[in-house]
Amino acid sequence: MKIEVLVSTGPRQVLGVLVDCDEGSTAGQVKAIALEQLGLKTESFSSWRSAVWGKAVQTDTPLVQGDRLELLRPLLVDPKEARRLRFNQQGSRAAGLFAKKRQGAKAGY
Repeated sequence: MKIEVLVSTGPRQVLGVLVDCDEGSTAGQVKAIALEQLGLKTESFSSWRSAVWGKAVQTDTPLVQGDRLELLRPLLVDPKEARRLRFNQQGSRAAGLFAKKRQGAKAGY
């Protein structure tokens, strides 16, 4: 069976490979084969999570023909904390649904 594997090694850098593997292969096995084919060190990707078509899976999850396995980098910053920091930098006037008002517009529009 053929499984497409995508790895994003950095921002706007996506590597892809088509892996030919046996029926019932797990996400962990396919990940190891793909990294070997791409010439990447398996040890440096041990903390990376896996997803099939954007849905997180465990390494022991069996894959089926036509699946797309995605290797996900670990988050550097908690998304909630990043949003909180952006809001604190912008202030309440520059954020929110009605931050940009048209000249002469009614309140709330």
